[in-house]
Parts: sequence; C-alpha cells; structure tokens
Amino acid sequence: MESGRPQAVQFVTVDEGAEGQRVDNYLLKVLKGVPKSRIYRLLRKGEVRVNKARVKPDFKLEIGDVVRIPPVRMAAASEKAPAFVSDALSDRLCDAVLFEDERLLIINKPSGLAVHGGSGVSLGLIEALRKMRPEAKFLELVHRLDRDTSGCVMLAKKRSTLKTLHGLLRGDGVDKRYLALVEGRWSNRKEQVKLPLEKNVLNSGERMVTATPDGKYALTRYQVVQRFEGATLVEAKPVTGRTHQIRVHCQAAGHPIIGDRKYGRDEVNQRFQARGVRRLFLHAHRLRFTLDNEVVEVEAPLSSDLQQFINSES
Repeated sequence: MESGRPQAVQFVTVDEGAEGQRVDNYLLKVLKGVPKSRIYRLLRKGEVRVNKARVKPDFKLEIGDVVRIPPVRMAAASEKAPAFVSDALSDRLCDAVLFEDERLLIINKPSGLAVHGGSGVSLGLIEALRKMRPEAKFLELVHRLDRDTSGCVMLAKKRSTLKTLHGLLRGDGVDKRYLALVEGRWSNRKEQVKLPLEKNVLNSGERMVTATPDGKYALTRYQVVQRFEGATLVEAKPVTGRTHQIRVHCQAAGHPIIGDRKYGRDEVNQRFQARGVRRLFLHAHRLRFTLDNEVVEVEAPLSSDLQQFINSES
C-alpha cells in the first residue's frame, strides 16, 4: 500500500483557520509532500474544486467553502527528511526582524529564500519561522515576495490582523516601495507604466507573466533615484499587486531589471555580474500603513552585496 495515499475524494469545509488563504497555498499545506507542479496541475484540470466549481490558484477561500480534494500520492515521512533550520539561517532571520509586536512581524527577507516551501524547496521563510517559534499559535504570510526578491515581508500573528491587512492590500492602504536597478537610462519623464498583465502557469509549475491587452489592469509608478553607467536605480511603487508586476513592467518599458534571469537579458546580466550584481536587483525597501489607528513604517536596508555596488559605482 502506498504511504500517504488518501483512500477517496475528500470534501473539506473551510474554517476560520484557512479563511482568506489562496487555494494553492491551502493545498500545499493540506497535501504535504506533493510537488507544487502537481498542485497546479490538479487545479488546472479541475480535479480540485471549490463549491463544485473550478478555481484558479489565486482564488481566496472563505469560511464555509467546500473544497474537493482528489486522492493524491503524498511522500512518505521516511522518503523526505524533516526540514531543518540551521543556526546560520536562524541567526540571519533573527537579525532580519524590522518590526514586531503582538499583532505583526515584518522581516527583511534575504534573496534566495522562498517565502514558503514548494516544488524543490523544503523550507521557506514561513516554515523556518514556525520552527523557530514553536510557541506561536498563529503565524501566516500576509503577502509574498518572489524567491530572488529581498526586502519587507509581513507575517500576521493574529487572524484578525491578517484579515485587516488583506483588506488594506486590496485597496490602497499599504504603501509599498521597491528599489530596482534597471538596464539603460530610465527617463525622468517616465513616471508610470500602465500595462495589463496576464499570468500563465507552465506545465512545470513555473509562472510566466506577459504584458497583453487581454490581461488584468496593472499600474506601477516610478521615480529615478540614481544613475550609473548603463543602468538606473529607480524606486517602484506598485499601485496594483499583480504577479511579477514590477519585473514585467520594467521589461515592457525597455529597461529589464539587472540580474533578472526570467525577464532580463543574459548578456547584460553577465556584464553586471562582473561589476558585482550577482542576483536580481529588486528589493522591497519600504512599507507604510495604518493598523489599529497606528502608523507603521519600516525600511529594509539593502543587502551588503547590493549596497557595495551602489558605493563602488557612485
């Protein structure tokens, strides 16, 4: 008998513990050991349904929703060693705390660390923090950053805080600013990029986004911060929150982000590698919002490698 195989289709009613969660993230938690690519395939084929209807990966669950989960082979416990938080990672994350109170934790996420585990990733930011804080009764990601993007990530320590921040994010209640080093000379006159974006999930589970008239409305505002030989440091403010929005808007504007292996140019990335930029130069450097009548504002310093480039080229 295969280990971890459900015996039949399951129908799970969503309770407050999963309210507001994306269905793909919910399935990753429920179907532990199942590759992320398999999760997306189940959704794409309609094998997973919510209230008898097909849903997309970013569908938000509500209390009382009934989720159909098909029988899926899951890895046996013996097949996969439990995720381990090294002392080095633990120390790094402790040093990366930007803000914390009884409601909220904000971390300066390092580049290369996924926000959650998935296909090929046994341990992400949320799993590491839960292991580091076993006493925490509730700890959930409020939003996500791409694995290679560094900077501010919010984690809620209360269900009520998670719901409040999700509401702020759906509107314009959270002012998010990113620093991006882009190819070429970004014009001072180019203060915004407004192009619809369409997200596609490949068979591998990889997400690719394109600027297309049939996509969803997306707007990013830009401001030039500093110029370098062959590149410009810009501050980007995403007004909407589409997947890979800043990266694709920069590409569509003719100024891909330096170090972007998905949307950038290999020859340009190689040139800047020699100048010290060896990863995606995209950093969520500032958050500002009002929570429970209190203004919360944090800034995340650039990592030493990116700051070293700024210093050496200035």
